[in-house]
Amino acid sequence: MKVVIFCGGQGIRLRDYAENIPKPMVPVGPRPVLWHVMRYYAHFGHREFILCLGYRADPIKEYFLRYNEALSNDFVLAHGGREIELLSQDIADWRITFADTGLQATIGQRLLAVRHHLEGEEMFLANYGDVLTDAPINDLIARFQAADHTAAFLAVRPSYTFHLVEVDGDDRVTALSNVHQSNIWINGGHFVFRPGIFDEIKPGEELVEEPFARLIARRRLVAYRHKGFWAPMDTLKEAQMLQSLYESGTSPWARWIHEPAQG
Repeated sequence: MKVVIFCGGQGIRLRDYAENIPKPMVPVGPRPVLWHVMRYYAHFGHREFILCLGYRADPIKEYFLRYNEALSNDFVLAHGGREIELLSQDIADWRITFADTGLQATIGQRLLAVRHHLEGEEMFLANYGDVLTDAPINDLIARFQAADHTAAFLAVRPSYTFHLVEVDGDDRVTALSNVHQSNIWINGGHFVFRPGIFDEIKPGEELVEEPFARLIARRRLVAYRHKGFWAPMDTLKEAQMLQSLYESGTSPWARWIHEPAQG
């Protein structure tokens, strides 16, 4: 199944940390977060990717054009370096389409821009390109395939808490309470679509606003709740947290390390 990845945004909240690289190229360990997202899907058998490029597309293209499997995997060097035997490979069976979808385009417009790459597909996947999870994506696909919905997304608990403030007309605080992640569900940025989604997106619209509102009205949008690991990379703190997990050797999103590949 093809995977559309939206990686053309500017990553404003990470700009101080990653001024010269697009957010999907911010590293987690030795590889960019985009690689981790793609490796997650590849583990489940989904190895055909469509990258919706925009802001600073060149570093993304150059990374894959110069990708050296020997730098990412164990290998045997023989004959004074004239022969390299790879003991494993990462991206040898990936097919990646690099599509320029505009500098200022919304997610909805980026999706419309790659519609022709998805012709003939019964369903396809999509992702923001900077959110990691250990969700069993093939289980969600099976549930979606058995139903008659147009779109689905992964619903998750946010990885933070915040204070809910109530004020009166004189700006005096009348109530202050903690809102914990156990109280709410949010869009986790992992999607499953049928081609009917294209008919819902009008020029200039964002994906999860007007189009999803139309689907909600017709009861054709579902959310699959996941209580396991999920983490975005929107801020420096979140980038540092993912790096810390990687350095600790846990990397809960890296299911390819802990279990056989699917698909």
